[in-house]
Amino acid sequence: MWDTKMIIDCHGHYTTEPDQLKDYRRAQLESLANDPSLPLSRADLNITDDEIRASLEPNQIRLQRERGIDLTLFSPRAAGMGHHLGTQQSADYWAEACNNMIRRICDLYPHHFAPVCQLPQYPGVEPKNCITELERCVNEMGFVGCNVNPDPSGAMWTDPPITDKWWYPLWEKMEELAVPAMLHVSGSCNPNFHPTGAHYLNGDTAVFMQLLKGDLFRDFPTLKFIIPHGGGAVPYHWGRYRGLAQDMGKPTLDEHLLRNVYFDTCVYHQAGIDCMTRVIPSKNILFASEIVGAVRGIDPETGHNYDDTRRYIDATPNLSDVEREAVFGENAKQVFTRLNDQVLEATPT
Repeated sequence: MWDTKMIIDCHGHYTTEPDQLKDYRRAQLESLANDPSLPLSRADLNITDDEIRASLEPNQIRLQRERGIDLTLFSPRAAGMGHHLGTQQSADYWAEACNNMIRRICDLYPHHFAPVCQLPQYPGVEPKNCITELERCVNEMGFVGCNVNPDPSGAMWTDPPITDKWWYPLWEKMEELAVPAMLHVSGSCNPNFHPTGAHYLNGDTAVFMQLLKGDLFRDFPTLKFIIPHGGGAVPYHWGRYRGLAQDMGKPTLDEHLLRNVYFDTCVYHQAGIDCMTRVIPSKNILFASEIVGAVRGIDPETGHNYDDTRRYIDATPNLSDVEREAVFGENAKQVFTRLNDQVLEATPT
């Protein structure tokens, strides 16, 4: 059975991928730039298991061991998804290549990683186009979740809000497959929005407001979303959102959204985590660090890495021991229900 003290990091990306994978993407995009009429090829990567090990063991796996993280939900590099680049066909092939790499990693390290997939989104293309790849990943390769980009245009926000029926076929399939989605944007092509410092946090905040305005969970009562990076501005402005919901005649946030919406702990200072854990119910918080990710340096005020988020959860005064245990692992098991089937046998107790 599960180790009751297990620490699950719900937000990890393959940010140390071998050059061959990056070279494939570069060549793909260069080919389209030179002649969009040329046919594209699926990835044929000559990457050995030893090269994969070399990319992970000094990096994510070392940090897992040093920080006491038992399991990471692992997906392709978020900025690398690049849904605003190339064509729909290139998005299809790129998602396939990246997801195949994640499956290889999880086969090599089943005690360290569980797979979460990238979807082949493209601006202006209906999200139902992603269903084939989602089914392949979940039904054929045992993925336990997916990343969904609420803005495939890359900080231009040209597609409808996620509460629009444009998205409904994808939400229906996610409910059918019982997989949650992390609502994670990718790169920014808008110079007004730095990718990690603005676009990511803008996206997190924007999708929460979209959900507040709509009634998506009336139609999809078992759909589950994780909003990353601590929810952007949401916890800090919780009173504003409570008031807006009240002004719009919506139910309380707990009833309206918090049966379906969760927030991760990719917040890189103690005061931010203390605010989050005071405002957001502990049942809606999932531990995450995003190692090796957006902020890799050492905080001169503490002497510890900014992204060593376990320290902040350990230190916050706003969680009881039972709540802390839920944040570290129990909540992830409730949200990523396929973990119980796909990872249970592989993970040591």
